[in-house]
Amino acid sequence: MPELPEVEVVRRGLVGFLTGRTVETVEVLHPRPVRRHAAGPEDFVSRLKGQVFAEPARRGKYLWLPLTSGDAVLTHLGMSGQFRVQPVGAPDEPHLRVRFRFADGGGEVRFVDQRMFGGLSYSEGGAELPAEIAHIARDPFDPLFDPELATAKIRRRRTGLKRALLDQTAISGIGNIYADEALWRAKLHYARATETLKPLQIRGILEQAHAVMAEALTVGGTSFDALYVNVNGESGYFERGLNVYGQEGSPCPRDGRPIRREPFMNRSSYRCPKCQPVPRHVRW
Repeated sequence: MPELPEVEVVRRGLVGFLTGRTVETVEVLHPRPVRRHAAGPEDFVSRLKGQVFAEPARRGKYLWLPLTSGDAVLTHLGMSGQFRVQPVGAPDEPHLRVRFRFADGGGEVRFVDQRMFGGLSYSEGGAELPAEIAHIARDPFDPLFDPELATAKIRRRRTGLKRALLDQTAISGIGNIYADEALWRAKLHYARATETLKPLQIRGILEQAHAVMAEALTVGGTSFDALYVNVNGESGYFERGLNVYGQEGSPCPRDGRPIRREPFMNRSSYRCPKCQPVPRHVRW
């Protein structure tokens, strides 16, 4: 699932194609991607006709498209959701679900989703921050992100460190990939009990998470397959810079020990057994 860097790449790509443009038509080609819009596809379409987009915004892994009316289109990419920018008349993608066309007659914006776990919904009054995601914590790239507040929340969780990092109500944007990479950089085991960590250690892991996501952002994020691409259909290249995630059996870049893959929350965690040994106090 796309994490903060991948969603931010998409947001930046949409800025120049959406901001200031007036919607002429919206075409919903499959109802599932607008399933969270309780009034149904026809209402979704009618609400957007004639609306003007403001600059796309993001918090953590959530992207929304503000409207100058004060409302917004809330989006979530899910496992395979993509926004694509295409000239009018370009062949449809195989999994095209929603199409936006504009009064200026220029290129259209398309929502493509193979697995259809993502989606779009209309958020009344959501231009500044949709109420549906108001519970999501600020992320490390937010100018108002408070590392001391995030540190306190993580210490209070009394859970494993990686579980706390993935809790989007404590700090948002970090997923499985960047949690593993940040933990490796900080030399901490993913099951370290949060209450045993000193505030300085938690601040350190938050700084490492920010650093690794910033590096990923500079190269377009992490793409393991064609399910994540930017608005022009291009893949990100941070996969080449991963130290532990997906590197089972490869030598640790620090000490050469083979990287281990271990079960974690119906997923996997990757770590170096020497750099990140099992601590005395764990919460799996």
